[in-house]
Order: sequence, then structure tokens, then C-alpha cells
Amino acid sequence: MTGLRHDIAIAGAGLAGSLIALALRRMRPDLSVILVEAAEEAGQGETWHWLDHQLPDGGDLLLSTLRKTSWDSGHEVRFGQAARRLPGTCHILFPRDLAAALRRELPPGAIRCNARVAALEAGAAVLDSGERIAARTVIDCRGFAQGEHLSGAWHHSLGRHLRLPAPHGLPCPITIDASLEQGGSLRFLSVLPLGAGELLVTDHALLPGPRPDRRLASRRIDAYCAARGWQEAALLGHETGRRPVITGGDYPAWQAGLALPGVVRAGSRGGFLRPLAGQEMGIAAAVALRIAAEADLPGEQLAALIAGEARRHWAANAPERRLAGLLLGSGAGLAPLARLYEQGESLIRRYDCGTLTRADRLRLACAAPRGGRRARLATGAPLGDSAPQ
Repeated sequence: MTGLRHDIAIAGAGLAGSLIALALRRMRPDLSVILVEAAEEAGQGETWHWLDHQLPDGGDLLLSTLRKTSWDSGHEVRFGQAARRLPGTCHILFPRDLAAALRRELPPGAIRCNARVAALEAGAAVLDSGERIAARTVIDCRGFAQGEHLSGAWHHSLGRHLRLPAPHGLPCPITIDASLEQGGSLRFLSVLPLGAGELLVTDHALLPGPRPDRRLASRRIDAYCAARGWQEAALLGHETGRRPVITGGDYPAWQAGLALPGVVRAGSRGGFLRPLAGQEMGIAAAVALRIAAEADLPGEQLAALIAGEARRHWAANAPERRLAGLLLGSGAGLAPLARLYEQGESLIRRYDCGTLTRADRLRLACAAPRGGRRARLATGAPLGDSAPQ
């Protein structure tokens, strides 16, 4: 026992758990909150980027004290030789800056790192050491839980943080760059400028299995940088990631299989992720603000409320699951995604926010496939247990 009963215990200090802790600190500083993380530091994950219009009401205030890089010049997508600049402010947040905000804003003793959770139950988190952390409400944010009830593929990423000897000259972030030869594969790069001479260059691959080809990803980054004259860059660091690409499945069965009576599930473990994009800042911020607003509810009631939000989120993301299925089944590489970014700005904006209308869905469904290919949907494989990357 810790000898202290907290109001709220959060298991997992990735993006979801970190934002919940920050939202509670801002909105309910009277509550005792403890954030439990298995890693050496809280706030870890891949570098996040998001657009202003993806944030919920109050989201900009929640993130206002985080040190981030912001570009008011929009962002760019590239498919083959075609490029398109889309408007909006794009923000970039490094995990280390989220970790710094947690250390700065949470009270002493509110973060427990190197503390692996063995079990969660209504009223307590039990650590591998046998220590029992008592809390009125327990929130599970330990990351995506694999299982046979959901199907799809895996999005793997390998990123390099580079410092260039001269300014890169990019006017804005490049969120999708499929200008390298694809050969029908589902790969693209992204370039997030962090300053006049710093970049995060990341290779992304949609693959059927949980094990990536890191050598191929590294070669692609080498080729991309060489084509742009960035060979002399100094390597400041690297990051890797893996997240599910969900095309379908029995969501109620997946949700029921994870249910722990009286325990709230949030983040990707609760199903709050986009089928293609994974866990996004806007979604994480919305759930964090909702939990903070309802923090006085008993654990059982809060768990039921957030589970209902997750079911609505699953239903709203049906169009993106269809797009993921088209990507996996079309045999045309990234053509289905390219057709999305040929649409009007308002439709793309609604896609970014996960609010496509029925008319939007029809418009995308009727978009003519390139080269006379007939679009095919793929369900992917069950996202069951597998060895970690």
C-alpha cells in the first residue's frame, strides 16, 4: 500500500494518460491524482502533429503551456509529382516536451515511473512489486490491446531527427510525401520542420504483420535526404513506432474482452484512435477534457460514460475504416488516399476531424479509380497477440 488513497489513479503516461493528468490538474486541482508509468519517463511516444481545427473546444487552452513548434503556413501532401498545400496551423510536439510539462505542472509525487502495473481493479492499481495504489477512480491508458476481434494491418514508422548544416527552406510541414517510387507498396514519408535547420524525417509503412523492415525504411530515408541535398545532416536522435490500422471487426466483443468492472478505459486501449492515423491529439484532448469535467462521478459511472463515447467514436470512423480497407485491397498503392486529397478543402477538413457527412462518403465512394482499376476492400488479418517490435 502507498498509505494514501488518491482520488484518481491513471495507469499509463503516454499521450492519453498525460493529457488526462494535465486536464485534471487544470480543471480540478483539488483532486489527488497519481500517474503510473512502466517506462523511465512519462509522456513517451512518437512525435505528434495536429492541426488547429482538429482540437475540441478548450483543447487549445489545455495544450497552451506545452512547448511545441507551430507553422501557420499549413501543411503539404505529395503523391507522385503532384503536390498540394492545405491551409491551417500545424503544431508539432516532441515527447520530451510533454514529459517536461508533466514534471513542471504536476505536484511532487504525482508521477510514478518504473512502476509496471500487474492488475487494475475498481479502487486500486496493483504493481508488479505487489504494491497496491488505492484510488476512488482508476483509468487504464496502457496502450492498444491486441485481440482477435479487430482486423487490419500495422502502421510502422522509423524517424530521424536531423540537424542540417544550412536552412532547409521548407515553407511548411510535409505530412505525406509519396514522391519516392512506391512500386505499389503502401509507404510514404513525412517531414516535420522543427526550426530553420532541424527536421524529423520519418518513413511510414502499412504492413500486414507486426514486424517492420527497418533496413528498407532506413534506405528510403537515405534516398529521400540525398535527393534533397541533406546528406551532411547530423543525427540528433531517432524514434520508432507501431500502431494498428483497423479495417473492421467485432468492436463490442473487443471492448467487452477488455472490460474491468469499475475501471475507465481511455486512449487507444479504450478504442479512441483513428483507423489510419492512430491516436491523435484532438481525440486525446477531447477525452481528457470530458473525464476532467465528469471527475466527480463514481468509477463505475465514469467507465460507462467513456465506454459510450468510445462506441460513438467507432461508429463515426466507419468511412476511415473503409478507406483503410481500400488501401489494403486495391493493389494500387496509395491511390485511394491520393483521391481523398484531391477533394475540396472543406471535405478534407471534415475528414481530419472525423466528421464526414453522408454526402462526403458518397463523393469518396464515387471517385474514379486511377488507371481503370476496380477498387477492392480488404479486411486484413486479425490483430491478435504477436511479439513486440
